Amino acid sequence: MKRIILPLYASLILTLLTSLKVVSQPLSYPSKQENDTITSNKGHFQGNIRAYFAATDNQKQLSDYSALGMAASVEYESPLLFKYFKAGIRGTFMGNLASSNLAIPDPSTGQANRYEVGLFDVTNPGQRNDLNRLEKLYLTIVWPKNSELTIGRQLPKTPFINPQDGRLSPTFVESVAWDIRPLPKLKIHSEYIWKIAPRSTLQWYTVGQSIGIYPLGVNPEGVASQYRGNLSSGGVGIVGIVYQPGQFNFELWDTYVDNISNTNYLKAEWKSKAVARKNWFAGLQVIQQNTVGNGGNADLTETYAQPGGQSMVFSGRVGRQSPTLDIFLNATRITAQGRYLMPREWGRDPFYTFMPRERNEGFGDVTAVSVNTIFKSKKRLKVELSAGYFKLPDTKNFALNKYGIPAYAQLNADLTYRFGRYLKGLEAHFLYVRKERVGNTYGNDRYVINKVNMNHVNLILNYTF
Repeated sequence: MKRIILPLYASLILTLLTSLKVVSQPLSYPSKQENDTITSNKGHFQGNIRAYFAATDNQKQLSDYSALGMAASVEYESPLLFKYFKAGIRGTFMGNLASSNLAIPDPSTGQANRYEVGLFDVTNPGQRNDLNRLEKLYLTIVWPKNSELTIGRQLPKTPFINPQDGRLSPTFVESVAWDIRPLPKLKIHSEYIWKIAPRSTLQWYTVGQSIGIYPLGVNPEGVASQYRGNLSSGGVGIVGIVYQPGQFNFELWDTYVDNISNTNYLKAEWKSKAVARKNWFAGLQVIQQNTVGNGGNADLTETYAQPGGQSMVFSGRVGRQSPTLDIFLNATRITAQGRYLMPREWGRDPFYTFMPRERNEGFGDVTAVSVNTIFKSKKRLKVELSAGYFKLPDTKNFALNKYGIPAYAQLNADLTYRFGRYLKGLEAHFLYVRKERVGNTYGNDRYVINKVNMNHVNLILNYTF
């Protein structure tokens, strides 16, 4: 059954804001925690330096890859001006210090590099220097009380369009966003997005142009998708409501992508009262999605979402939390109704079963289970061990398997250490990923390379001052 009220609300906002003559290079969003509503009265300057090493070890007959990159970001946010205004700017400069030749495909499969190229510019894998972009340029109006209107380049903060900060620099959007807190426990977010700068790129793209920068996969007939550069959309309208009464957290979001899709998201979470500093946790997510218009293009060979397409996702979590140890059991079901589609350029999956370095976007008829165990020291060290089993459709079931990934099992070991004293501001992050094939690949290594039977390692040093 189609949802009516929220899509209408989102489309009204989209229509209204599209009709405004917004300047093509507007201003952007302050750096603040997700879901914060009101900025502080103080300005601040912040710098960040990140060194990132990534390497992928594929099975013997396939190519291996490695890369070392570095990025430096500088950001300034003004204090509150004339009681109502804030402005800010952020720029990032990146470089390829050393890497495999990321522009050369694997000779036996013809497949391009998947992970390491994401440290730089996926649209130009051979470029090594002069990698920079202006990421924030914004104006914020703090008026009326408990309200904030931000126009320009800013960090996204919604379930489906989010920073996905796993490389040298995250995703940014060019938009107008309105955050209000009408009640202490209630937050409302409304936004219209007209441009996106995806992670692992240097340019700003219109909404339609931003879809297809990453690998395209195949259409439901098994033919290579051809929607890159061929999609038409007036932008993205988003409405989100977050209500946090007592031990509960409720979220309701609608993401309306003009002429492409509409996605409704409901999340309900509960946390028990702590006993001896320990508590129980439970959460449920329900996602309903349907195609809007012609899915981006009237030509079915060049469209992103098939006309009339629909999908449903259910994700749940139960767990136990304490100051030193968290344990979560997670499960996700994407029904066989159709592919769940959300441009990978825009953000990572919000599912509880999400594990870094793989996603379940582009699939239908998925059953996923995972467990997360998180060890936390009192101050500096966090170690997370995660394991998951992801039952995907057969690789030749093109209608429900867009990217040709077989069913797999995944193990992640994730360690974060925050330094103190003279090295305060420095953080080290180590991630090890093992993905093991479970489903059939029919002897075709195109279904293997950078997908299964692989080891992947990240080592990140992050310094903020």
